[in-house]
Amino acid sequence: MPPAVPPDPAAAPGLVVYGRRACGVCRRAEAQVRRELRRTAPWRRPRVTLVDVDAAGLADRYGVRVPVVVLDGVEVSELELAPGVVRAALRRSRRRG
Repeated sequence: MPPAVPPDPAAAPGLVVYGRRACGVCRRAEAQVRRELRRTAPWRRPRVTLVDVDAAGLADRYGVRVPVVVLDGVEVSELELAPGVVRAALRRSRRRG
């Protein structure tokens, strides 16, 4: 998982997956996000940013609760990512926006 910017979820438009490089659960969450986005219309797919919390200096903020998935500044999941969570969050986000 490469380091990415911005580290502040509120400043990141789109979808951000916070995790760790050597984290199997984080890799599974990233794969789940990508699977769910493949089932979303291309023009509705948010930009996905991967953030390594250790490389980005966010280890204190996220501790052991990675992966954390954030959509348009709102946390939608932490730890295990259940199927359908990202698509449901996208639907809620469209209703808000």
